Amino acid sequence: MEKKNRAAVLTALKTFEFQDIPMPHAGADEVVVQLKAVGVCGSDVHYYNKGRIGDFVVEFPFILGHECAGVVVEKGENVKHLEIGDQVALEPGVPCGTCEMCRTGHYNLCPDVKFLATPPYNGCLMNYIAFPAAYAFKLPENLSCTEGALLEPLAIGINAALTGGVKLGDTVLISGSGCIGLVTLLAAKAYGASKVIVSDVIPLRLETARKLGAITINSKEENLQERVKELTNGRGVDVVLDCAGFSATVADAVRVVRPAGKVVVVGLGADEWTGIPAGPISNKEIQITSIFRYKNLYPTAINAVASGSIDIKGIISRTYNFDDTPEAFRTALECATETVKNVIVFPD
Repeated sequence: MEKKNRAAVLTALKTFEFQDIPMPHAGADEVVVQLKAVGVCGSDVHYYNKGRIGDFVVEFPFILGHECAGVVVEKGENVKHLEIGDQVALEPGVPCGTCEMCRTGHYNLCPDVKFLATPPYNGCLMNYIAFPAAYAFKLPENLSCTEGALLEPLAIGINAALTGGVKLGDTVLISGSGCIGLVTLLAAKAYGASKVIVSDVIPLRLETARKLGAITINSKEENLQERVKELTNGRGVDVVLDCAGFSATVADAVRVVRPAGKVVVVGLGADEWTGIPAGPISNKEIQITSIFRYKNLYPTAINAVASGSIDIKGIISRTYNFDDTPEAFRTALECATETVKNVIVFPD
């Protein structure tokens, strides 16, 4: 039977149409992957709802989706590390490889990166996609494609924990318990943090964080600074991983981190920050840094999940069939306080 390729195409704000699109073929350095699972990311939902994120503006029609995994069904003549039938996770950002950032090891900062579902590049909500084999990572037999699709946000969480230098015995505060906050929690615990405190204002997300082993603070109902002081015997936390990125959370971070501690900005909830106290930054010698996505971390994420060090399935809220893509996005938007991560799966 001839294979057909169908995509869930965003034709207007909050409007999907299923359309037949050309069947891809593998170039010499590419593989064709039959998609099996695609995670619904917050950025996807933002494009679905608003049509833009900052300077990235959707031109309709547009295809969303960048957290993905599937099965290799065709490979190019130069591809040696993959075979037909291999399950793979796709790292969605393909850098140019020649710019200063790429050549100095910072390919996540490549200004010419082609990132799935970031305008002008279409995403992967389709049956088949051709993709550079260098960014297709083989999954061990004990990993499902659903877990493979969640490696993308997990790589961000791992990058956050690594950048923060989280180590055995540390006490860590994570601001925000959406998907990125939760994978950052999983990563921090995997790196040895003995106590992980998670703050948020959404009860469902805090409950999910508790199930994953965190001490939780509802910052709408409790004084975060006082609670952290109590939990650390007045010392403060070793590392703050701010997955919210609002003025209030950054201000809290510099106040509750211990002297010579570290603050990593992971999320970016506001375009500008105000009200950040300068005194603690200076007199506590705080290190403040940030991350943007990840680099060279898919193998780490794969090994962490395959070994059982991280159970990524705990962040899934609901699973939808590909035909139900519009509903997956609608609930992610309209039921945001009841949703951490929706995953779209494809029939065989």
